[in-house]
Amino acid sequence: MLRDRTFDLSTEPVSALAAEDMALRAQVEQFLYREARLLDTRAFDAWLELWTPDGMYWLPHEPGQASPHDHISLFWEDATLREVRARRVSNARNWSQQPPTRTARLVGNVMLGGRDAQGRLVVHSTLVVHEWRLGQRTLAGLVTHKLDTREDWKIYLKRVDLVNSTDAFANLEVFV
Repeated sequence: MLRDRTFDLSTEPVSALAAEDMALRAQVEQFLYREARLLDTRAFDAWLELWTPDGMYWLPHEPGQASPHDHISLFWEDATLREVRARRVSNARNWSQQPPTRTARLVGNVMLGGRDAQGRLVVHSTLVVHEWRLGQRTLAGLVTHKLDTREDWKIYLKRVDLVNSTDAFANLEVFV
C-alpha cells in the first residue's frame, strides 16, 4: 500500500455538484466536525473506524507536492501505520506523551469539490489545530478529503497541506 503508485492521489473532481446541494454540504460538515472531535478527545479507535481499509493519510512536505513516492512526506500512512501511531500516543507508558498532548481543532471553509472518477466525494477545508503539551503550538493548513459515501461514510484520502510544511518541526506525534 505505501508503495502503491496506482493509488488515486488526484484531488480534482471529474463531475461538479449542484450548488443547491446544501443538505450534502451539511452532512460533510458534520462528518468533518465529528472527525475533529474524535481526534481532540483522543478517541482513536472510533477515528480509525472512519477510514476505508485502503485509505491513506498524507501530509506532503512540499507545497504542491504531487506524489508521496517522488519526494519525502511528513506523513504517508496506511491503516497499519495509523493504528501503530494511535496505539503509541495513547499508551500510558509512552514517556513522550506524559503529559498527553491535548488539541482543539477548528474546521472551516468547507467546500464541496465534486466527485472523482470512482464516485468519491472530494471535499476541501481549512484546519487550525491548537496543540498543548508542555507548551502551545498552532498548526494550520488546507485539507482535502476524498470520502467514500456509498454506504457508511469513510475516508479514502486525507491530505493536509500545512502552511509551514517545509519548516523544522518538533515531533508531530498526534494526528493533524
